Amino acid sequence: MEPNARQGRLVPRKLKKGPDNMDDAPNPQSVSDQLGKFIPYLRRYARALTGSQNSGDTFAAAALEAILADRSVLDGTDVKTGLFRVLYGIWASAGAPTEDGETGAQAQAQKHLAKLTNNSREALLLYSIEGFSYRDIGTIIGVDTSEAEALVAIARREMADSVMGSVMIIEDEAIIAMDLESIVADMGHRVTGIARTRDEAVTLGKADVPNLILADIQLADNSSGIDAVNDLLTELGHRPVIFITAFPERLLTGDKPEPAFLISKPYTEDQVISAVSQAMFFSSTETLHA
Repeated sequence: MEPNARQGRLVPRKLKKGPDNMDDAPNPQSVSDQLGKFIPYLRRYARALTGSQNSGDTFAAAALEAILADRSVLDGTDVKTGLFRVLYGIWASAGAPTEDGETGAQAQAQKHLAKLTNNSREALLLYSIEGFSYRDIGTIIGVDTSEAEALVAIARREMADSVMGSVMIIEDEAIIAMDLESIVADMGHRVTGIARTRDEAVTLGKADVPNLILADIQLADNSSGIDAVNDLLTELGHRPVIFITAFPERLLTGDKPEPAFLISKPYTEDQVISAVSQAMFFSSTETLHA
């Protein structure tokens, strides 16, 4: 129980979570040190943009390399906003690519994506998952504040209307489980049930196959939510997964496959709504190993 990504032509260096990947000597106030702190979240956003860990990491690495080559690209804004602005600019200039040549659920997701208003999904991710203000979103994607706010509202409406389905919740804390159930049900999705342990999750998943899995990392009997999800994906086949954890940096290290959708505890209702809509809509996840 836990406490209250067109794959570019660049070949990225290995991404690390801290300032070890930066050129400057460690300094609490240095740009390099600040960049290191934001790398896990930049990679999370890049994966959500592209639908792929590998593709997302390519663009995240390109953004870091651009900044290390010319720090002036951060002029006029704080380091985090500037970092995301550089990533977005590189991704947009490459044609805003997502994974090509997909079949099945991924192909359907791409069909849905083609119908969204330009910039709306990107703005929603920045607002609900990454916690940027409308003003900062405007800075990142190159629009004014009122347009950024309108884009977030458009994305919510278009994505919520496009895909409905069934959601399974794996969460051992009763209050959190009930809160997640209420949020998901209010979105119009059907909740198949709530599992508190790995074994309960596998049993529930086989009995009522979900379209999406919403999972905590540490469960009631000290079993792993990651193991539970991997068991379910083995039994049921590919489907989107959203992980919820108080320690997102532990899953965003770049050392092994990572989830495309990850919510930090404590979460907000907006974050859950955005992640569920994104996951149902984009249907992208990676199998993890504990």
